[in-house]
Amino acid sequence: MISIIIFSILLIIGFGYFAVNANKIRTNILMGRDVDRSDNKGERFKVMSLIALGQKKMFKRPIPAVLHLCLYVAFIITQIELIEIIADGLSGEHRVFRSSLGAFYTFMISFIEILSVLAFVATFIFLLRRNMIKVPRLNMKEMKGWPKLDGNMILFMELILVTFIFMMNGADEVLYNRGLSHAEQLNDESFGFAVSQFVGPALFGGMSESSLHLIERIGWWGHIVMVFTFLNYLPFSKHFHIILAFPNTYFSNLNPQGQFTNMDAVMKEVKLMMDPDADPYAEPEEPEGEPQRFGAKDVEDLTWKNLLDSYTCTECGRCTSNCPANRTGKLLSPRKIMMDTRDRLEEKGKGIRKNGKDYDDGKSLLNDYITEEELWACTTCNACVEACPVNIDPLSIIMDMRRYLVMEESKVPTELAGMTSNIENNGAPWQFSPDDRLNWKDED
Repeated sequence: MISIIIFSILLIIGFGYFAVNANKIRTNILMGRDVDRSDNKGERFKVMSLIALGQKKMFKRPIPAVLHLCLYVAFIITQIELIEIIADGLSGEHRVFRSSLGAFYTFMISFIEILSVLAFVATFIFLLRRNMIKVPRLNMKEMKGWPKLDGNMILFMELILVTFIFMMNGADEVLYNRGLSHAEQLNDESFGFAVSQFVGPALFGGMSESSLHLIERIGWWGHIVMVFTFLNYLPFSKHFHIILAFPNTYFSNLNPQGQFTNMDAVMKEVKLMMDPDADPYAEPEEPEGEPQRFGAKDVEDLTWKNLLDSYTCTECGRCTSNCPANRTGKLLSPRKIMMDTRDRLEEKGKGIRKNGKDYDDGKSLLNDYITEEELWACTTCNACVEACPVNIDPLSIIMDMRRYLVMEESKVPTELAGMTSNIENNGAPWQFSPDDRLNWKDED
């Protein structure tokens, strides 16, 4: 009874604390401007199924894709065993589903064990790639400090979690063979789990009954404690993408890449100017609420989808490694754009929850986090968008911040100022009048 009470308290605290922190992230995301992504539901489910569930874009890099798939499938399938552990913890039973499922139960746990071994190997290789091989995109300057520690911590948690699984199953296997297991004996057969039937006797075969029970209980409690630790670490980690990848891909931008958005207020004025039937002397309509800022200076000027992107970022660096500006030594890193947006959003969200919705700390995403040099280094080629495995769009953030610089602060690089003047005067980027543009054909 005491163990049931302790487990119940742990369950309530674990899921409750996660719900509180997940709601903070939800509130932060909803700080952004509204954007309609409710259309084409069938197409959106298709994109989510291929990209988030099917890992389609991951396989552009086959080796890390296969390793990631091992972790991904293991994470999904092992939730079946987690369901049983929760049922055991609340009922005080042990392997509560085994007697009713029989051979299918043995098959499922064996399958989970095989996936766990693959996940263990993949995790170890990922640690080597980050810390020994030092894959360049995982060791850029924005990955120093907490981002690197965060990546390593989650991998170590995975190793510990798998270790607890085999402590529990391995000790249980030996106990069951001796007829001493907590689980109900079925025809005096061993569990016969694919991995534990070998690992258990090899590691724990010479131990006493009391030692085996202790190891099994450490494995059981360690497993569930690690699950709750992992769950409540997610909202503070880049690994929250495990959950957010699905809504983020569902709400992907389905428009053709390179199609930029127009501000409704500006489009309305332009249409009025182009309408020959419009009354130039008519009184303008009274604006509803506070006028929208031209472009984005801070996180609340971005859309909620931009902010969802920032929390979904896996920090894998595929966007930055494919960015032509970054590869030629420019300051721009699309991954840093997303990380900076998330950091600023976290900072602003904490301030608002503490001081109220009118909180202003005198800082902004532009300049305090992201510099003008980074923004103007972008070539708008969409390589970052194409490379992202979860359909994050750093380009839309860059373009909105550029729009603010141009339309609100009149800050344009000299080269672009000359080009726009030529377009205005000559109808082309070049400093030639339309009549002179084809003179070259008459030259000898």
